[in-house]
Parts: sequence; structure tokens; C-alpha cells
Amino acid sequence: MKLYFAPGACSMATHIALRETGQSFDLEKVNLATKKTESGEDFTAVNPKGYVPALRLDNGEVLTESAVTLQYVADQKPASGMVPQAGSMERYRMMELLNFISTEIHKSFGALFNPNITPAHKEHQLALIEKRCDFLSQQLEGKSYLTGDGFSVADAYLFTVLAWSKMLDVDMTKWPILTHYLGRIADRPSVKDAMKAEGLAS
Repeated sequence: MKLYFAPGACSMATHIALRETGQSFDLEKVNLATKKTESGEDFTAVNPKGYVPALRLDNGEVLTESAVTLQYVADQKPASGMVPQAGSMERYRMMELLNFISTEIHKSFGALFNPNITPAHKEHQLALIEKRCDFLSQQLEGKSYLTGDGFSVADAYLFTVLAWSKMLDVDMTKWPILTHYLGRIADRPSVKDAMKAEGLAS
């Protein structure tokens, strides 16, 4: 497999999952501004949507969208416990979490990267983030991870997007459960290795 990524982008969640499950893969860095990969490839030929992640499978097919690439990666190593068995209610709950992270957390934080965001729109996004973080704090009460004691693809995704709070100067101290959660995940070897490989840590 080959993961097309941009440092610190949502593709990091899939990167973490690949390392967490111990799979063999290649990395190809993408410049999202120029749509060129580090080797000179036209990224829009890989993913016409123009954004990461894009996961090229061994048969040449390409999967996109974090909620999908994460499940695919974890399904290749079911013993990892990163996703519940397909067809189970637990799997549907996992899909529910992944979609919530994608549509409510990822998009809310992502809007703040827009350099042309108006003060009113920024205030609106921050209010949404506050509501979502309140909910997440409730969900994590008494648990190490989103689904209990086991690290899952939902945690890889949530960690990745919540970590953007540092880059965006979003104060997370109001939610100590979330700050402890972020610290706990940041200490995982798979996360440290992914961040180092993406040039975000030494």
C-alpha cells in the first residue's frame, strides 16, 4: 500500500492506523497547494478531489476519505482490534463515531484554517467546537478511549483533528479530559513514529 499524505493533515489518522496495525506501506508526501507529490506525480491523477488521504492499494485501486481508509486499514488486521467485526452493532457504532468526527469535528476545526474566514464565521465555528468538545468530554468520562479501554481508528482520527487546536490557537484547557486524552495518545509509539516520519517531531 502507499499512503499519500500531507504533514499533520487528516491523513495522519490513517498513517497512525497503518503503524498501529504493523502493516507494510510506503509514504508519498503531497504538496496540497501545487497538487504535486514529492516524487513529481500529479496528485489530481491519484485523487481528483485534490486532498488527502489517498490510499493506493496493492491492486492499484485508490481509496479516499479518512472514515473509509481507516476502516480498510484496520480490516486488513482484524486481530488488532482497531475496528469491530463487520456487521456487528459495535461496528455500526464505530461508523457513527467516524462520521461524527468527520462531519462535526474535522469540518469545524478545518474551517479555521481558511485565512479569509470572517470574525463572525470564526466565532460561529468556535461555538460549534465548544459544543462538540463538551459532548466528547462526556463520552470519554471514565474511559481511556472512545469505545472503552481499547485504542481504535476513531481515536486515531479524533487525535489527529483535535491536535490542530495547537496550530489554530484553540484553547482546550476547558476540557481536561480531552487534554489528558490527547497526551495519552501522543505517547503511543505508533503516533510518535508517524509524527517523526511526517517531519513533525524529532
